[in-house]
Amino acid sequence: MNAASSSLPSTATSTTAQLEAPPALPPSNALGQPASAASTSSGMTIRGFLVGVATGATKLAVGHPFDTIKVRLQTEGKSGRFGGALDCVRKTIAREGIRGLYKGATPPLLGWALMDSVQLGTLTNLRILQQSDPNTPLTVGQHALAGLGAGATVSLVATPVEFLKAKLQVQYGDAATTRFRGPVDCVKQVIRSHKWGILGLWAQLPATLLFRSNFWLLWGSYEVFTQQLRHWHVGEAWIPFLAGGLAANAFWAVSFPADVIKNRMMTQPLVPPSPNPYRSIASTARHIYATEGARGFSEVRHLPTSILSNKWGSTHCFRVLESGARRLGLNQRVKSIATDH
Repeated sequence: MNAASSSLPSTATSTTAQLEAPPALPPSNALGQPASAASTSSGMTIRGFLVGVATGATKLAVGHPFDTIKVRLQTEGKSGRFGGALDCVRKTIAREGIRGLYKGATPPLLGWALMDSVQLGTLTNLRILQQSDPNTPLTVGQHALAGLGAGATVSLVATPVEFLKAKLQVQYGDAATTRFRGPVDCVKQVIRSHKWGILGLWAQLPATLLFRSNFWLLWGSYEVFTQQLRHWHVGEAWIPFLAGGLAANAFWAVSFPADVIKNRMMTQPLVPPSPNPYRSIASTARHIYATEGARGFSEVRHLPTSILSNKWGSTHCFRVLESGARRLGLNQRVKSIATDH
């Protein structure tokens, strides 16, 4: 998110596959799986990663300006330089031009495709592992559990990407805030200044895990909304867009405080002051509450940018994911893995 604040599950269906009787099972392999099933699962997982690449690129093109505004508002706090989202947009464009809205876009341009690929691949595999009978759809709880695992796994990739992105996003074009010439220079300075060297890029992994552990809600609620929209006979072409947007809103309603904590920790100076209020998740939470109260975790003026960032990014990713699933032949297997009930 950032949270935004991620790749989304495919719900494409195949009417023909629903009506066909299951074929006779071939001999099992050493893992107890039918040999052809193991091959099919492997092929589907590779294709799932390819779909993730497309969703990552889509999310960047559509959602990054909203994400930049969100991160700036979150890190400035209630007494910062902006009076709200519109004020932030106006001042950013006036001082930095349209390019200011795309600051920090290079790390996610290279990383989000990998992040969404890892997330979709992990999500797919975790769904497969939970499904003993290919003809029995997964429960909402199983979808949520797969989302939790996918969120935890992708945090390993997301942490350095979001770290570099956030550092560049809070450079306002003046001497006081401009510390890095670009992502490569930022990496070099982290290596020189952090006691862990290159591993300093992962210093905020706990904060990323805190935020992305809420992906259980994103994937679980997407399943709930999908079922309900089908019950209401909403057209299949609209379901990914609508269910994706509703799921993103549900996700942000719960995960926004964790996103604030994560971005405060990621945008602190490479050589922090002493004492450092952002040295840990607990100390960051205490500092925000002490200086801004409970509203510091869920400032209403920040929420529209989070919703828009994910509404536009995530719902477009659902559409890309659905289209990619059809083109890459994921339909039949996804029928029993995802949401065709």
